[in-house]
Amino acid sequence: SYFVLSKNHPETPEEIVKCIGENSVLYVQLGCSHCKTQEDMFGKNLKYLEIIDCWFEKEKCENISGTPTWKIKGEYYKGVQSIKKLQELTGC
Repeated sequence: SYFVLSKNHPETPEEIVKCIGENSVLYVQLGCSHCKTQEDMFGKNLKYLEIIDCWFEKEKCENISGTPTWKIKGEYYKGVQSIKKLQELTGC
């Protein structure tokens, strides 16, 4: 028999996360469960994303009506996005 230790998403390759991070901004907010869901998709590679927490940086979030929101190429995308969708939107 075997045990499943983690139900996390398969690890997204570092190069892809770096590329997404260089081509997007992720807006989150302290205590936002959907934001945590989005962040958890990136695992240890989360550090490569540009993340703005609207709880602490309200002045940078004037155009943000809900979190998580991605800003990619001047467009805003609300809600949790799949890695595949983020790759399409960023061209990564």
